[in-house]
Amino acid sequence: MSVPTKIVVRNYRSAAAKWLAAAVWVFCGLTTAKASEKGPVAADPVAAICPVVYPLDENPSNKGYHYLFYGDAFFINEDGYLITAAHLMESFRDGGQLHVLVGLPSGQRRLLKAEVVATDWEHDVAVLRATPNPFEGGYRVAFLPLATDRLSPGKSVVSVSLRPSSLDEAYTFDEPLEDRSQGQVLSYQYTRTPNGREIELLLYSQRVIPGQSGSPVISEESGEVEGFIEGRWLHPTAIPFVTTTEQVDPSPGAAVRIHYAISLLQQNGIPWHATLEGTGLREAPVEKAKGFSGPTPLSLVAAPFPPQALFGGEILFDAKVDTRGRLTDVRVVQSQAPFLEEVLGAVETWSFLPARQDGRPVGSRIGIVFQFPQPFLPKLTARVHEYKETGTESKDRAALPLFTLEPEYPPTSIGEGSVILNEIVDREGHVTSLHVVRDLESLTAPTVAAVKQWKFAAGRRGGEDAESDVIVVVTFRRPAVASRTLPQANGRSCGVSMRGRCLFWQRP
Repeated sequence: MSVPTKIVVRNYRSAAAKWLAAAVWVFCGLTTAKASEKGPVAADPVAAICPVVYPLDENPSNKGYHYLFYGDAFFINEDGYLITAAHLMESFRDGGQLHVLVGLPSGQRRLLKAEVVATDWEHDVAVLRATPNPFEGGYRVAFLPLATDRLSPGKSVVSVSLRPSSLDEAYTFDEPLEDRSQGQVLSYQYTRTPNGREIELLLYSQRVIPGQSGSPVISEESGEVEGFIEGRWLHPTAIPFVTTTEQVDPSPGAAVRIHYAISLLQQNGIPWHATLEGTGLREAPVEKAKGFSGPTPLSLVAAPFPPQALFGGEILFDAKVDTRGRLTDVRVVQSQAPFLEEVLGAVETWSFLPARQDGRPVGSRIGIVFQFPQPFLPKLTARVHEYKETGTESKDRAALPLFTLEPEYPPTSIGEGSVILNEIVDREGHVTSLHVVRDLESLTAPTVAAVKQWKFAAGRRGGEDAESDVIVVVTFRRPAVASRTLPQANGRSCGVSMRGRCLFWQRP
């Protein structure tokens, strides 16, 4: 038996950035190469933002066309594609031609028809396309790059939106008002959609006013879009303390994470741009690499810890990343209620850069593990989980764990949320590389320490053992205190208590 290769642990963004830059170039094809000719990445976001409107006049007056205003959209590439909030489209479900107001060099704005290309009603995302393409028609336009990772709480963001000076008397010749405000990322919170799925929202320390729906929320540091405005968050108890000299609004802004838009773009093969520090994204493409390289996570989202779950659990998937970077053929290897539904809702929005064979995109299987450590101190059940090897007859399968260990929750921590790791498991089942995709202060170190002790069955490709990627998502809930010191009742002893009150009774 060979000796396991030393595991390399590093931050995902810095480790993958150089390769990702070349791969994004390939994905975007000639789009990136044409950027300097048709329209630049927006130095001023206003050039990328367009009010979403419906014209009321067939012919213009001396003020231009009279219109109804719904919200904003923003360009994401030089082919005229825009992102906005899907709820703005509700008024057009029964007919009516949507338009956007696009800027001219003179400062005025002109009506252009906007086609609804794709919608994700569940996550409130819509993709539009302006026709004719304003990047080819002498308009003053630009596009915004999209963020592929999650901005940490406390980081600065800016929201930019356009609206008419009068909602009742809005005309195209009138210059729209610009609303620009700076704030901080407060936290990320899940909210349940009408269809029962969880969606992760970015909360930021600015008040949202009517008409800002669909406007971008941009990282001040990178210039990337982190999300688009959804509305106001109405649960002030969820807002954590933020170090700012200004008082935080008890109902701060809520934005849909751009992750869900990236997923919709990937599903429909629509190119977009990312700005990665130090990647040389606009340099010439590198020479095609020889051999096989696995898929690279592009945009991932975790799943919340179900509130009705008393104990922890694990979900194991063997899934395929196709040649367009979409997750398909998700095989459930291990499942537990009530975690499965939440996890499936999350992974169906994941997107990747596809695996490559001699520089050519190919499909590849990956392992996915969602672990929800039991939320008790001390632990009430075993931290160790063992599984039988599956898929032994399959020619293609992902690497999956045979043995897992739950992390120890640090006694000094009060954190909760998710740590996401990307591992590479070699053909002998040894982890050779471990990248931190999403960091969580105070909880990443114990997660990595536990995952280093996991044991895997190797993946297979073409009937032979092969290297395989595994995505590990560990979601923590702030633990309750397990105690047996409270009085018994009806022959039962208290298993879990908080602030002197029994939350969970155990039978003798």
